[in-house]
Amino acid sequence: MSFFKNIFQTKEPPIKSNEEFWDWFKKNESTFAKVVKEQNDIENNFFAKLAPKLNELKDGFYYLTGMFDKNTVELVLTPDGVINNIVFVEELVNAAPKIDGWRFTALKPALDITDVSIQMGGYNFSSENISFYQNDDTNFPDEIDITIVHDDFNEQNKPAIANGVYIFLDNLLGELNAITTIDRVVLVSKKAAKKPLVPIGKLKDFLAWRQAEFVEKYEGVRHDTESDSYSGLEAKLANGNMLLAIINMDLLAWDRKASHPWILNIEIKYNGAGTNGMPDNDTYQLLEKIEEEITKELKDIDGYLNIGRQTADGVRDIYFACKDFRLPSKTAYTAQQKHSRQIEISYDIYKDKYWRSFDHFVN
Repeated sequence: MSFFKNIFQTKEPPIKSNEEFWDWFKKNESTFAKVVKEQNDIENNFFAKLAPKLNELKDGFYYLTGMFDKNTVELVLTPDGVINNIVFVEELVNAAPKIDGWRFTALKPALDITDVSIQMGGYNFSSENISFYQNDDTNFPDEIDITIVHDDFNEQNKPAIANGVYIFLDNLLGELNAITTIDRVVLVSKKAAKKPLVPIGKLKDFLAWRQAEFVEKYEGVRHDTESDSYSGLEAKLANGNMLLAIINMDLLAWDRKASHPWILNIEIKYNGAGTNGMPDNDTYQLLEKIEEEITKELKDIDGYLNIGRQTADGVRDIYFACKDFRLPSKTAYTAQQKHSRQIEISYDIYKDKYWRSFDHFVN
């Protein structure tokens, strides 16, 4: 009997917390360190064991490894550019224990410009062949809009050059800065450039200056929504169903939108549709409950402004404009997990300093 009992007890329980992940990692760290130091098939002997454990915790974790110095293995955990997952990567690394011979890093760090040179798809990406200039728009003065010029760029190789440039920027600026400080990037060829070219090595200082300027301009800006007016908007879709929206029109007329540049869009799909694609009563009550839970966590006084919601064709969208993306990420994920057996919730967080994604509500 003990023989069969041991067979069926070999499978480890799924990991459910950061602490459980690091407990598992500590049991295996010496083996993993040896694999990395000896370059002994890292993909199969390390990553193939690491990936399932991270996926048990949450999807969206990616990883890099190598020697930080001759005695220290570095494990870099990254959301691979997905804003929604940055906070979870940061929290996992912050929970890491001290382990001799290991260094744990959240998001890809910035490198010195002299160390950033990438070979990819037959092209080289370095300070020798990449430059930039800023684009100015008086209608959107706070937006950081830059044009990147790669000497070999043309329309035929655009996907390959774009991929290499974005990886280059991650390494030059550090992943967090690359994701959060630049609002828009356009790639062009040298002959299509419309302004004098600036060496890419100066981009980091340029962004730091623009970010400091932005923070000084909007430090402490808040908006109290208690006395705001909301408008009910109604439209008929092509299939005959109704679209209903309740939108804070005072917010959409606010002249300090850029102070809350992160947009949280929570999408809830429901099956309990009544007439015209609207929710039936039970579904409506559930949608209200979910929205109340989210709004309780994301308060306007803390920098999270409820712009409104739209309901149509079995989908309710809830919109927030936020000063930061970390708490909205966690709040939306908590709601998704809590109600996963009742209803389908998805969410997205993106940067839109001038809230142009809501222009259709006012135009």
